[in-house]
Amino acid sequence: MRAAPRTLPGRKVPARSSPVAVVSRAPVAGTESPVPRSAPPPRPRGTHRLIAVAVAVGATATAVALGVVATAVAALAAGTVRRGAAAALVRRGATAALLIGLCCTAVAPATATATVTGAGVPPAPTTVTGAGAATGAGAATGASSYPPPSAYPPPSAPPADEPFWTDPDSAAARQAAEWRAAGRTVDAALMERIAGRPQAEWIYGPDPAPTVRARTTAAARAGRLAVLVAYYVPSRDCGQYSHGGAPSAADYRAWVDAFAAALDDRGAYIVVEPDAVAQMVAGCTEVTAAERYALLAYAVDRFKSRAHTRVYLDAGNSAWIPEAWRLVDALKASGVRRADGVSLNVSNFQTDQASSRYGEWLSKDLGGIHYVIDSSRNGNGPLPAATGTDAWCNPPGRALGTPPTTRTGGDRLDAYLWIKRPGESDGTCRGGPAAGQWWPEYALELARNIRDEVPDGARDGARDGARGARNAPSSL
Repeated sequence: MRAAPRTLPGRKVPARSSPVAVVSRAPVAGTESPVPRSAPPPRPRGTHRLIAVAVAVGATATAVALGVVATAVAALAAGTVRRGAAAALVRRGATAALLIGLCCTAVAPATATATVTGAGVPPAPTTVTGAGAATGAGAATGASSYPPPSAYPPPSAPPADEPFWTDPDSAAARQAAEWRAAGRTVDAALMERIAGRPQAEWIYGPDPAPTVRARTTAAARAGRLAVLVAYYVPSRDCGQYSHGGAPSAADYRAWVDAFAAALDDRGAYIVVEPDAVAQMVAGCTEVTAAERYALLAYAVDRFKSRAHTRVYLDAGNSAWIPEAWRLVDALKASGVRRADGVSLNVSNFQTDQASSRYGEWLSKDLGGIHYVIDSSRNGNGPLPAATGTDAWCNPPGRALGTPPTTRTGGDRLDAYLWIKRPGESDGTCRGGPAAGQWWPEYALELARNIRDEVPDGARDGARDGARGARNAPSSL
């Protein structure tokens, strides 16, 4: 499972392993992207009663009129009434039946309509035909209809006791501001679902110190901690989308030293080298395993030597190497027992429940070690039936997952994090830009497909997965 890099202006930033997708293209300039309409409101109970009464009255009146007609016919047959009088009675009865039936047929729908659109009931959605242009409810112009911008409020601010810092100048934040200024208010509100959440900063260039110092300083001023990803190991990504890294082992150790020094005592959550261990277990031949594991162990030790840091060595995802026991020796050689735990599902799409179960298997085999889960894009899980690159590279129909939080409900699950930045491409697949570059159309799709802004349900699912894993036999 390969991870794709994220590329920033003048630099290359890796994007992480993730399933593949066909993504809806950008909306026409100056128009807002259609958003699915909500179901129409149910009719109030009073409406059903009024309709029933109108129908009953109509049926009764019709029966009476038809009875008059039948009586006239019977009288004519018996010779008790003249032919002219009988004909008049028949005409009047038929006319009365027709008029009463038509009247009640019209009254029932009118009553229902008046009740449903009364005070306190939402009107039909507005149809937007251009930026800021709208027609009245029910106008058919061929454009998609959707709820007003208020139907997509920005996410609520993270609780005050959550430790993670949100970058106010992220690509998602800039995109939301641009769209709002252009009148694309619905799309802007959707984008704020990403902009309002803490996301990791990937450190991948030859000089890590300026970015590390800037991010941790900004976070400290806000009373929070930055989430950083160290991503510069030699032969990074084993030559795939996010290839690159330090030229040599010596260069990497110097890079780690500069990274650690820039932390000072401000602290951070640090994810160490996504995919680096799993790639070796999966058979990468671009670097020797012993050298790779020694460099990872060096990074773990140097980062843990800084005050207030929490360090998580990456361990791939549950779909890449399903047999968790295969990672155990490699993780031990890479210093995992001196870290705070492992990171799982980075840039991938496996569910919280599957990732939690996988983490519990690893924890059992590693003496109770803790873990964090990248939930940035796993709201709809992996793309069904997809394999290879199709499974992780810009897969369509995916959604934002559990918002970043330390309230996980799991004993060893330390946090849900958005390690992969939602909206950054996994690579040049399915029409996407280079790995790591900002792709607003894909970001918009992730935000539009979100199931629930409240993470409790996802946490419950992960907790259930962890419980099941603790009760299952060891992966060994």
